Amino acid sequence: MSVIVAQSLHIFGLRSRVANNVCYFDEQIIIYPSGNSCVKYHLEQKWQKFIPGSEKSQGMLALAMSPSRRYLAISETVQEKPTITIYELSSVPCKKRKVLSVFDFPVQEFVSLAFSPDSKYLVAQTGPPESNLAYWMWEKQRTMAIVKTDIQNNPVYQVSFNPQDNTQVCITGNGIFKLFRYTEGTLKQTNFQRGEPQNYLSHAWLTEDRVMVGTDTGKLFLFESGDLRWETSIECKERPSEVEKDELAHESESLIEFPTASSPDLSSEMLCEAVGQQQASLPQISAIAAYSKGFACSAGPGVVLLFEKTEEKEGYRENREIRIPQDQRTSDPNQSDKQDVMCMCFSPSEETLLISTNKNQLYIFTMSSTEIIKGEPAHFEYLNFPLHSAAITGLDICIRKPLVATCSLDRSVRIWNYETNTLDLYKEYQEEAYAVSLHPTGLYVLAGFSDKLRLMNLLIDDIRTFKDFTVRGCRECTFSNGGHLFAAVNGNVIHIYSTTSFENVNNLKGHNGKVRSVIWSADDNKLISCGTDGAVYEWSLLTGKRESECVLKSCSYSGVAISPDAKIIFAVGSDQTLKEISDSSILCEVPTFDVTYTAIVVSHSGRMVFTGTSMGTIRSMKYPLPVHKEFNEYQAHAGPVTKMSITCDDQFLLTVSEDGCLLIWKVYDKEGRGLKREKEVGYADEVLITKTDMEEKTQVMLELKTRVEELKMENEYQLRLKDMNYNEKMKELTEKFIQEMESLKTKNQVLKAEKEKKELQYQEQLAELMEKQSREVQDLESGNNQKLLLEYEKYQELQVKSQRMQEEYEKQLHDMEETKNQALEELTEYYEAKLHEKTTLLEEAQDDARQQLQEFEETKKQIEEDEDREIQEIKIKYERRLREERESNLRLKGETGIMRKKFNSLQKEIEERSNDIETMKMEQQKLQSVIKSLEKDILGLKREIQERDETIQDKEKRIYDLKKKNQELEKFKFVLDYKIKELKKQIEPRENDIKAMKEQIQEMERELERFHQQNMQLELNITELRQKLKATDREMHKEQQKERDMEALVKRFKTDLHNCVGFIQEPKKLKEGIRELYDKYVQQADMVEIVGVDTDLQQEYTRQREHLERNLATLKKKVVKESEIHRADNVRIMQMK
Repeated sequence: MSVIVAQSLHIFGLRSRVANNVCYFDEQIIIYPSGNSCVKYHLEQKWQKFIPGSEKSQGMLALAMSPSRRYLAISETVQEKPTITIYELSSVPCKKRKVLSVFDFPVQEFVSLAFSPDSKYLVAQTGPPESNLAYWMWEKQRTMAIVKTDIQNNPVYQVSFNPQDNTQVCITGNGIFKLFRYTEGTLKQTNFQRGEPQNYLSHAWLTEDRVMVGTDTGKLFLFESGDLRWETSIECKERPSEVEKDELAHESESLIEFPTASSPDLSSEMLCEAVGQQQASLPQISAIAAYSKGFACSAGPGVVLLFEKTEEKEGYRENREIRIPQDQRTSDPNQSDKQDVMCMCFSPSEETLLISTNKNQLYIFTMSSTEIIKGEPAHFEYLNFPLHSAAITGLDICIRKPLVATCSLDRSVRIWNYETNTLDLYKEYQEEAYAVSLHPTGLYVLAGFSDKLRLMNLLIDDIRTFKDFTVRGCRECTFSNGGHLFAAVNGNVIHIYSTTSFENVNNLKGHNGKVRSVIWSADDNKLISCGTDGAVYEWSLLTGKRESECVLKSCSYSGVAISPDAKIIFAVGSDQTLKEISDSSILCEVPTFDVTYTAIVVSHSGRMVFTGTSMGTIRSMKYPLPVHKEFNEYQAHAGPVTKMSITCDDQFLLTVSEDGCLLIWKVYDKEGRGLKREKEVGYADEVLITKTDMEEKTQVMLELKTRVEELKMENEYQLRLKDMNYNEKMKELTEKFIQEMESLKTKNQVLKAEKEKKELQYQEQLAELMEKQSREVQDLESGNNQKLLLEYEKYQELQVKSQRMQEEYEKQLHDMEETKNQALEELTEYYEAKLHEKTTLLEEAQDDARQQLQEFEETKKQIEEDEDREIQEIKIKYERRLREERESNLRLKGETGIMRKKFNSLQKEIEERSNDIETMKMEQQKLQSVIKSLEKDILGLKREIQERDETIQDKEKRIYDLKKKNQELEKFKFVLDYKIKELKKQIEPRENDIKAMKEQIQEMERELERFHQQNMQLELNITELRQKLKATDREMHKEQQKERDMEALVKRFKTDLHNCVGFIQEPKKLKEGIRELYDKYVQQADMVEIVGVDTDLQQEYTRQREHLERNLATLKKKVVKESEIHRADNVRIMQMK
């Protein structure tokens, strides 16, 4: 075997077509299918553990988690045969517990699985045309029952067990809703469909007898014990902003070119979306999940509704709507949330809801948020980040950063980080992406689309196009190792461009078929290419000519690799061999053993070779290549491997496939050690950012700083106002409290008088109560004693009766037990004799079986089955007898129970009487405690009266002292009045001066108002000028966009015209080509607004812009001057005051 070991480390992707493709293992770990494996993913710690698929598996079809969360069942197709593998999840790593691969009934595939509540039984539904439902005791691999669920070849979508009953099963499909019960070795249908058949897409058990079922027409049906109890219909709800967006979309349609229905670029997904939009009023309920309060169901594309049980017995009402959010990075955000929900499940504690969609995305929602923010619309969040939803066509890595670039037929380019296992950047485009290449620095990316080749900058938060190249349908592109050149394939021609000048340096022509793979040598002097024409060429970039070639027309090559010293070329193709080529000759051919290699990569050390197969597996082998089957094969993807790449330090292997998954492998040697890097050089942290983005961010920061300062000033001013208000309130409160003190004094005196009166009343009432209580106690004692004597006599009589009854019942029970034991002994003897006869027959059969082993096995099976059936029938008979005897015993026990209840009731009456006596005693004690507490209150009130008398005396003394002070102050007042009169005589001339100053202040305030008005006018002028500037900027952007559209149209016209000129020697084709050009571009010219920007208009625009900038500068200077004058005036006014 190979010494090179690759261990799967992390995978990005989801298999949405697998039934029941998301389930919780515990509160923090989920399980979902990805590639050809199942992934255990920890939500907080972000680690992944893999449950690999079966060897030679062609993909998973369905999953099922046992209710105990101990077992996982996986339905697969292995070598075109259906298998069910059951894994034990509790063991680390997960172990295969059982494999069900041999079936005694016809089956092509299992489309749905389910475990019983106790995890002992497994039920599986096969697809049409068989449509069989199989019921297993899976641990013993015994088929308990099989039943055909449909005759008309309708698809069946889901099967499930009753959550409380091992014997009841529910299935739903197109026109199928059936409940089966396992009895007497068969599955029998217990319900009968009434009314028109519906296309039942999903169902869920709400209780042990209630099933909620959803249809493709938006209807929900609640069945109880197979009968319809409740139904409702769901309408597709649109976002409130979608109406406006639809209007804008209709306006912009005239500027966008969409492919026609017959165009090959129109995928089946777009047609499905168009059909789905027509049926928007009828949402498909494709998934239902039950939880403690009710259930959740999908309600059309991107919508999940939560229903809760109403106070009524059978009804449910819609409680919450949760939507998939729109993704603004997609080419059409309005359509990004239009995803069908394939599966949903709640966590064990019902804190989170997890869903999967048909676009291979996983979303999560926290249920507690529905209770906190019930008024706002709820939205799902990505579980981690958006994943590819179609086949991945391109893969590349860089040297300076741990980045991986991928492109896909879902029209997106994504940048991943294989160290942190995260998605750094992604962007969707209008066209499908076929090829991608990362610059060695990791700052630029090259992507080949169906209409052009784009060189893009990787900014901090965006992938922005920098330069477009007219290379249509570029299926392969790659940067050189130095990054100064890049190669792009257009059909059978390889174009070489300069990364710095963007010039077409060279065109390499020679292939007769499409070029499938291109790779640079380590020194960038050579380029190796292979194609569908069976040719492998080695090109010299100095001369632009072929240095060596190896042509094998019977083989269509799909991948090529080169050794580090550029001496040996490795090529793989359709002839199921791995070729080692050197100097235009094939050195050796290594067979692939009945599989086709689709991709190949060689390590930078030259010691390791990795290949990807059409079955989705990865093979690792050591160089020199082994002749025999000496390699390690790993289950990786569920589709053909499209691209492979290995990092510069040979530590990580990256593979992508048509299943839309990116898989990261850790490469080890045989002892399990990682391959160390030769030079420990850290990765670069630099990122690109545009100047405009930096300026915008700094401008936002400055605006926020000024806003903070303004808020500080406002807060200080408000605090001062509050202090003033609080001081005024304090004064008012002190006055109020003084008034209340005086009123309380008067109230206190009144309360004293009332208190004395009430004390006398309470004393009289207490004396009367004590007399009454003593009389009542004596009467009760005498009455209770008489009743007790009567009850005791009755009790003795009943006790004698109960003893007699008990003796009679014990005799009856003893007789019944004896008869039962006799019958059991007779039956056991009879069946022991039968068993003895059978054993003798078996011994005779064993002698014959030595000659005929096959006949013996068949007879043995039949005998075992007959015995099992007989034993089950005997069990059923004796169980019935036991039930009857138990029922008779229960009746007798019931009669004894009635007598005991009567006896207990009498005892309870006696106890109640004694309790009444005790309660009367307790009431007496309580009354005594009340009397004591009242006495304590009286003493406390007396003390308070004394204390208040003392305070009144102190305050009277203080009043006397204040009166004395008041007399002295009146004397001072008389003296001060005389002085005030003299001062008023002196103040009169100063008051005249103050009046004059006030008039001056009023004039200055008028001037201030004028200044304010002038400032307001200037601000209005500035805002008008800014608005004009914004309008001119918008117009400029529109004109630039129109110019780009025209350039694109002219480029397309040139390329089509160039293709048409090729038919210059053939008039008919030339005429047809010109007619097509006319139909294509003359009609398009009516749709697209063609605006030519003249140089005079540009000059006029620049002149007006310069004029506005000068005006703005002068206005700013005026504002500064006037603000300085305004400040000087303010200072002058303050000084004058």
